[in-house]
Amino acid sequence: MSVTDPQPPAPDPRSDAAQEALHDRIAADSLTTRRDYLRIVATVSGGLAVGGVAVASGILHRHGDSEGAPEAKRIADQLLPGESLAFRYPGSEDRAVAVRLEDGTLAGYSAVCTHLACAVLWRKDRGSEGELYCPCHEGVFDARTGEVTAGPPPRGLPKVVLVEETDGSVWAIGTARSGESAREGLCRQLADDRPELADRLGCPGASARGAAGERSERT
Repeated sequence: MSVTDPQPPAPDPRSDAAQEALHDRIAADSLTTRRDYLRIVATVSGGLAVGGVAVASGILHRHGDSEGAPEAKRIADQLLPGESLAFRYPGSEDRAVAVRLEDGTLAGYSAVCTHLACAVLWRKDRGSEGELYCPCHEGVFDARTGEVTAGPPPRGLPKVVLVEETDGSVWAIGTARSGESAREGLCRQLADDRPELADRLGCPGASARGAAGERSERT
């Protein structure tokens, strides 16, 4: 009695045709998938490029651009040295950050990087006083002034003007554009809406505007 290996069955022509059809279908699907992928990549890349140009050229909204004085907003009951707080100001879409430096200085800034609008984070463990850091492209801003110290951002962070009340609560009361001091930002925003407050701040021309407003009201 001899043992022989079993012989494979004869190929079925119909099976070969089905396999070829399946192979063609997979190849077509793969081509479609690759095409879709490339189209998506091109669309996203184009959107990022347009967005980058828009931010760089100032087309998109910048924090602190409003001309009128924003409403004051209580953002914290207390902020201790070394602490930070994320909040929204002056509008519900405007990301901002408040920090209390170790010497007690209170500082507030837009939390939107001036490079490509990524989120800016407070890093207490970096630098001598901590720093404001954008992880997208390694942008770094000085915690005391908001000015650029490293990376690609083209300008410093717009400021959020903060004040501390006698009960320790912290309030946001206005904004300032990149390169403006807090006082300059407040003077610009208060000049027309609240000239009496602008006068108390000693803003240039505030008294004249206030007197002109009083005359127009009397007439």
